[in-house]
Amino acid sequence: MKYKRILLKLSGEALMGTKQFGIDNSRLVVYAKQIKEISDLGVEVAIVIGGGNIFRGVQAEEGGMERTQGDYMGMLATMINSMALQSALEVQGVHTRLQSAIKMEAIAEPFIKRKAVRHLEKGRVVIFGSGTGSPFFTTDSAASLRAIEIDAEVILKGTRVDGIYTEDPEKNPNAKKYKNLTFDEAYSKDLKVMDMTAFTLCKENNVPIIVFDMNTPGNLKKVVAGEEIGTLVEV
Repeated sequence: MKYKRILLKLSGEALMGTKQFGIDNSRLVVYAKQIKEISDLGVEVAIVIGGGNIFRGVQAEEGGMERTQGDYMGMLATMINSMALQSALEVQGVHTRLQSAIKMEAIAEPFIKRKAVRHLEKGRVVIFGSGTGSPFFTTDSAASLRAIEIDAEVILKGTRVDGIYTEDPEKNPNAKKYKNLTFDEAYSKDLKVMDMTAFTLCKENNVPIIVFDMNTPGNLKKVVAGEEIGTLVEV
């Protein structure tokens, strides 16, 4: 395996599968099996999941709700997704730990860097819930922050498309795919890889990002093994 320790970023929307809202259990199983596959090979796996399939703070603000309140509600949505993935992984026989940036003693450990790293060293999959624990930060920012804190070698951003394109390939079938990009190129071309806070954190701390199609079984293993799948963004 090319990478020993990774941070996998999944969107909440990806968990919807074919549904319009909530969690598609069949999609969870597909993800859990892929994660188990690389964990069994000795790869240390940390995960951050978004909450957009349940609730988004930005959408709440558009509806007149205070942004801070909406963001905290979004953090709770990420915990629902994290618990669902934890359960799916445990059904597959994967040892997991769920850590939350907001105290929820009944369901998760508090986030403690040293504890998280120790879990990873023992072969447990660690899921980080509740984003950063602060409003106005996305789960992309949480993924970047946690990746830096645990010394992950790479952030793997699992999406519905197989990389970064000049335009949205679902809207324009003629869009061209990038194989490699620098952070500066992605910024100058205004490619929406991650939000700017997350992007800057990765650039300043030299953490590469690989955007790939997580919905194709086997892709996660191929990316971790170093196969050129998706789009690599690096310094």
